Amino acid sequence: MSGRKAPDGGPAERRELAHALRRAGLAEADVSARRRAEYASDASNYRVVPAVVAFPRHPDEVAAAVAVARSAGVPVTSRGGGTSTAGNAVGTGIVLDFSRHLNRVLLVDAEARTATVQPGAILDHISAAAAPYGLRYGPDPSTHARATIGGSLGNNACGARALRYGRTADNVVSLTALTADGERLDARRLGRSGLRAAGDKGRALEDLVSEHLAVIRTEFGRFGRQVSGYSLEHLLPENGADLAKFLVGSEGTLGVVLGAVVRLVEPPPAVALAVLGYPDMPTAADAVPALLPHHPVAIEGMDARLVEVVRSRRGGGAVPDLPRGDGWLFVETPGDTEAEARANAAKLITDADCLDSAVVTGGPARALWAIREDGVGLGGRSPAGEPAWPGWEDAAVPPVRLGDYLRAFGRLMREHGVDGLMYGHLGEGCVHARIDFPLATAPDRYREFVVDAARLVGHYGGSLSGEHGDGRARGELLPYMYSAAAIEAFRQVKRVFDPDNLLNPGVLTDPAPLDADLRAPAARSLTGGLGFAYPHDRGDLANAVHRCVGIGKCRSDTTDAGGVMCPSYLATRDEKDSTRGRARVLQEVANGSLITGFRSDDVAQALDLCLSCKGCSADCPAGVDMATYKAEALHQRYRRRIRPAAHYALGWLPRWARLASRLPRVANAVLSRPWPAALVKRLGGVDARRELPAFATPTFRQWFAGRSAATGTPVLLWFDTFTDHFSPEVGEAAVAVLEDAGYAVRLTDGPVCCGLTWISTGQLDGARAQLRRSLDALEPALEEGIPVVGLEPSCTAVLRKDAAELLPGDPRATAVRAATRTLAELLTATATWTPPRLDGVCGIAQPHCHQHAVMGWTADAELLGHAGATVRTVGGCCGLAGNFGVERGHYEISVAVAETALLPAVRKAEADAVVLADGFSCRTQLDQLAGVRGTHLAQLLAQHLRPSDDRPSERE
Repeated sequence: MSGRKAPDGGPAERRELAHALRRAGLAEADVSARRRAEYASDASNYRVVPAVVAFPRHPDEVAAAVAVARSAGVPVTSRGGGTSTAGNAVGTGIVLDFSRHLNRVLLVDAEARTATVQPGAILDHISAAAAPYGLRYGPDPSTHARATIGGSLGNNACGARALRYGRTADNVVSLTALTADGERLDARRLGRSGLRAAGDKGRALEDLVSEHLAVIRTEFGRFGRQVSGYSLEHLLPENGADLAKFLVGSEGTLGVVLGAVVRLVEPPPAVALAVLGYPDMPTAADAVPALLPHHPVAIEGMDARLVEVVRSRRGGGAVPDLPRGDGWLFVETPGDTEAEARANAAKLITDADCLDSAVVTGGPARALWAIREDGVGLGGRSPAGEPAWPGWEDAAVPPVRLGDYLRAFGRLMREHGVDGLMYGHLGEGCVHARIDFPLATAPDRYREFVVDAARLVGHYGGSLSGEHGDGRARGELLPYMYSAAAIEAFRQVKRVFDPDNLLNPGVLTDPAPLDADLRAPAARSLTGGLGFAYPHDRGDLANAVHRCVGIGKCRSDTTDAGGVMCPSYLATRDEKDSTRGRARVLQEVANGSLITGFRSDDVAQALDLCLSCKGCSADCPAGVDMATYKAEALHQRYRRRIRPAAHYALGWLPRWARLASRLPRVANAVLSRPWPAALVKRLGGVDARRELPAFATPTFRQWFAGRSAATGTPVLLWFDTFTDHFSPEVGEAAVAVLEDAGYAVRLTDGPVCCGLTWISTGQLDGARAQLRRSLDALEPALEEGIPVVGLEPSCTAVLRKDAAELLPGDPRATAVRAATRTLAELLTATATWTPPRLDGVCGIAQPHCHQHAVMGWTADAELLGHAGATVRTVGGCCGLAGNFGVERGHYEISVAVAETALLPAVRKAEADAVVLADGFSCRTQLDQLAGVRGTHLAQLLAQHLRPSDDRPSERE
């Protein structure tokens, strides 16, 4: 078989290939270094830079692209959500991204219980289209919110509930595939003698099956999670010669999927979750066979150490109470009612032989499932804190042998000196593991381990892959699972469909070495002159950006669940604007061969639409913090260089505000006139459509200086620039509430600034200077142990997180992190205070992105709930995000982000609904785009305090 390679990588060859694609009708064919960097990796360990990335809009464009590739002699790799963990979706030639345009659910046939879908349709979108008919798509891998049906067909994806609904192969009725020679193949069940009716390829397949009949009947289809290799058992006459099922799991090596008809299922009316505790994961696995006769929907396993990762990163409140044990089974039981589902769970527990158990439904069950679904990212650090990688992470063995396999696998890890967190679909014998292979320092150990692991799986009669496919990670290992005759059958299959090795070469047949093209070993350290300390990444920015392993949760819409990440991707649906896409570009900076340095325009383009919202730092299971990386990249790009005008105008906003406060009425009079305002916006890099906020008269500090001191427990109020100069009414309301709670409010002797605007514009030297001066001012209060209360969430978040990472050697930064509270955190911890009654108060709340990411909104929700308010939170970002939405060139995206969740929620709210928004940016966006006045929590509480002569009047 001849191996096809991409052009030699020269710019001229790549441009010619892109021109050929455009001439053939593909308008979107991109050869930029940035775009190629974004698609050089999927969710695996591999880095394979494509020659061109194209975005077909119609099946005819796919056919045209394959024709161009055939003529040019370059490979074609199909890509959906890019969540493949084995290197299934990377290639050197043309990468076709189906998720951008060919992503529709074309038809739902409720009577036939089928859906006709394009290859880029997201699994959750298929279920959403079927939901009005009481149906859903069955297989639900943990990436169901962003994985596409094309990728699922490629890998034979399964998911947690495959125990009830089956694999992707069990849920496909037919599919249309384009073969390498341009033939459109209608793949379906052909019947006992139907293969010969499928043309030359069908006849060749029938001859192949006849030749290898004994091998296929003995080596294939032995248990449900045998996914590795080509699924030749589906071509057997007794199985109906189902060509569609056979092509599922072929990983784009035999054809390019153009569309499919998939089965839909009816979910049970109710479910309950039995949580069973065991001493360890192998013991939990021993219990599985006794549970299968109860016909549960799912049996999932989870290691206690994975739960500890969640607790350490997200706080104890993120994990519901679990039964006693160090390994758990999550067993979902069905029922016509919740009571029946719970009763079925109770019956199952009698056969569970567990240490302890619990049955949960509703919110606690959803929280536990969320931990399980985030396992792939949460497992990205080993228990010792080292990076953990895929590569050997979804092997499966028959469930009756699973416990013994896990014990042997644990011994194997210890022998090789590696460790990892385990979880997975124990009901079907499939185990996921992220392992701390020393890829950067000793990549040879990776090969040694996976070869021994493959031998182990073969010994237990298992499959190298249980749902993710073989890809580049396991193709070389197939001889440890299959006989030489079976491997020869795979080669013959490939020759039937793709004799020139055009489609996804290096995967499954004639595989590339499993340790070739590894991403991490190619990266160099980025430690010199950094602005942040990166304490959790050994002080290395390269380690930090490699936290992104590509699972792509940033491409999911999590706003309905209160998530934030990734607002710009939700607005543009372009990979370059996802957290993952940006991380890939920064990883290339570490690699140094495709994108050279932080001053590259490719880096600037990748980061341009990042709102620095910090949503990813909380929502990304791998802990990527793109706001920090963007600030670092800007710091490196502009250090000792002239910066954009907006960096001086908006980055130095606290300075300009203090200057304007000397003559605020004059400043407001000037800036309220059209031409001076237009000039200031133009010179400052501010979008002409943005209104400039008015400066306060008087400032909050001036108001505070003119009032009498109260008695009580001392508390220091952090009066940030926004509260002081633009919304002093928030500070006044906070003083009233704090005094009502028995506190004596203090301010620092001089003005303070957290340096936020310097951080967001990458002026990290300036940010450190601001923070040091502020710590000088805070030092007396810190020494007295006085709590510090922040009102502006973004500033509070700097004190709680960024300060210690910018000033790692200053103990005061650690002290201020421990001393700083949000208003709600302090008030909920004040046992002697009862909040005012808020019965009848209804509305929505926009938790600030930085609060969501760093402090959380739990205390606010608790306070409002105890006070009797009915408030629904809105996920997503407001879109203004500090300087982002003000800068010229960002207005349209800023509005589009607001339209993702916030503005629709405001429009649906009642006319008298309260709109809670603690962030100055959030309130500004609401005012300018919706004409709605946002209310700070302090203002809401102050409005309902008991009458007092000391209560300040509300400012308009």
